[in-house]
Amino acid sequence: MQMVRGNGRNQFRQYTGQNARNPGHYARNCTVRPKRRDAAYLQTQLLIAQKEEVGIQLQVEEYDLMDAAADLDEIEEVNANCILMVNLQKASTSGT
Repeated sequence: MQMVRGNGRNQFRQYTGQNARNPGHYARNCTVRPKRRDAAYLQTQLLIAQKEEVGIQLQVEEYDLMDAAADLDEIEEVNANCILMVNLQKASTSGT
């Protein structure tokens, strides 16, 4: 926290990172590291989809993997929304 000096009557504290000239801190707060989608992950997802299509009973681990994939999609959507909010804020503060 930094002290912003005024005329003695109008002193207030401003938290660093809440400065209007530095809107980038919002992007740092919104990022969540998603899991990597490598070849093994994609292969497993394909097998799960094929089993569901045929009607084969899925195992508990496969349901857990499906839930994790849905969570990952939601995380990516939240990250995209946060990035959009930062860009909109930058545009509104820059006056363009």
